[in-house]
Amino acid sequence: MKKSFINGKFYINKNEFAEAIFVENEIIKKIGTNEEILSIYNNKVINLNNKTIIPGLNDSHLHLSVVGNSLSQLQLYGSTSIDEVISKGRKYMDKKPNETFIYGRGWNQDYFTTGEKRLLNRYDLDKISTQIPIICERVCVHVISCNSKALELLNIKPDTSIEGGEIYRDENNQPLGIFTENAAIKVREIVPKDTPTDIENKFLLAAEHAIENGLTSVQSCDIMMTDDWNPTFSTIKNIYDDKKTKLRYYPQFNFNSIQSLKDYINTNYYEDFYNDYFQKGSIKLFKDGSLGARTALLYNPYNDDKSTNGVEALDNEFIGEVCQVANEHKIRVITHAIGDAAIGKTIDVYENYFINGTNDLRHGIVHCQITDSELLNRISNLNINVMFQPVFLEYDITMVEDRVGKKLASTSYAHNTLYNKLGVHTAFGTDSPVESLNPFECMYSAVTRQRKNGFPEKGFYPEERISIEDAIDCYTIESAYCEGNENVKGRIMENFFADFIVLDRDIFTIESHDIKNVKVLETYIGGESVYKRV
Repeated sequence: MKKSFINGKFYINKNEFAEAIFVENEIIKKIGTNEEILSIYNNKVINLNNKTIIPGLNDSHLHLSVVGNSLSQLQLYGSTSIDEVISKGRKYMDKKPNETFIYGRGWNQDYFTTGEKRLLNRYDLDKISTQIPIICERVCVHVISCNSKALELLNIKPDTSIEGGEIYRDENNQPLGIFTENAAIKVREIVPKDTPTDIENKFLLAAEHAIENGLTSVQSCDIMMTDDWNPTFSTIKNIYDDKKTKLRYYPQFNFNSIQSLKDYINTNYYEDFYNDYFQKGSIKLFKDGSLGARTALLYNPYNDDKSTNGVEALDNEFIGEVCQVANEHKIRVITHAIGDAAIGKTIDVYENYFINGTNDLRHGIVHCQITDSELLNRISNLNINVMFQPVFLEYDITMVEDRVGKKLASTSYAHNTLYNKLGVHTAFGTDSPVESLNPFECMYSAVTRQRKNGFPEKGFYPEERISIEDAIDCYTIESAYCEGNENVKGRIMENFFADFIVLDRDIFTIESHDIKNVKVLETYIGGESVYKRV
């Protein structure tokens, strides 16, 4: 396959653009002027009509299968009250009267503007139904609420406790139907299992959604909080064996036990079915919870709730066991760590298991939200990868100072400090479906440090703003670095994969407030058009 792409504004590097490229067998072979490229090959020519083209984007951490689930389940994102949640639930039941189990996603009590501003409980969800089980995840997925019918299935007793999680109870010690962290994992056990066909359909739905938004690669945690990993793994493997999508896929596996991790490695990790589209991936761990739910692990109690400093979902002993197995098999480890204590403790373990005293396996921190200057410098000195979600600022701007105080907030979400001042490899992503996987909304947050409504006017601690070029680089070459693929993708460069996207406006010259509105006109993976906006 040979193609020449001309009349484009191809982003090559900061302040460097090209007019045309030549692609052969999925690889960019030459970059140059229209004349130079047409002199090589002019049989198959694609005229880009002076549009702006950037490298294909690579979300460094999301949950693609869960995106597929969320696209087909009860949507609670943006709900402004408990009553609205109940209304959405009833409407969902009206549309699907034969449902025997309802799974809802995306509510956030901090967005409730009318009525009580609190976590959903069993009595709220009972107003949707008491006949069928209902569980509803908070947007962060670290809190789950369920109705009385679901509680019956869970068989929660007065003395039931779950290490690394919390079961909320009322003054009579009766469960309120609210579960956090490891307790929330327990709730998910009652959810009916998807068939392989269900898993495939949802995965492909999400993959199509990702490609339409300009993602050509994803690093996705789809084996999550379970020991029953094979149905999902086998289905995704079959999707790539049968070439049902061209979205490049780098898995992030989360296991509940060391034995499950070893079983996966022994049965799959050394097989020969991996390729440029389906790779081996990394191990994903959860050290703490979320800031919104006050389950992110802090060194000091929460500024707005002195009774807690969060939840430690995994102790350092277990993380150390994982790192030991990872070292033996040369596998990368990445850990969800939001609070400063979660980040610091995770780095303690990493450092103890460095090979030859250095982070050669590129272990990383996912989220890395709450930091002080000492912690930022430690991340840099130890060369720890960071996988940021700048789009989290859309919500977190409203509450982070309340949660941790202004002093600690001022050194948190330190995008510019880590990337430009300290030279840390920082990749961008969305943690979708926690947030929309739209990468341009995420870039907008990084560049402006504002919510979509323009608040605050000068940006949230504006010294941490970055340029649009930085934002694109963190979504491309830096994400590729987190995979170990920085020599084959993430740039429009000779001998790199021909993965790129055509934009509807020039992202380098528009006003920063317009970045969130950028749309993808066409997505190319391996030089093949896999999406074209109608």
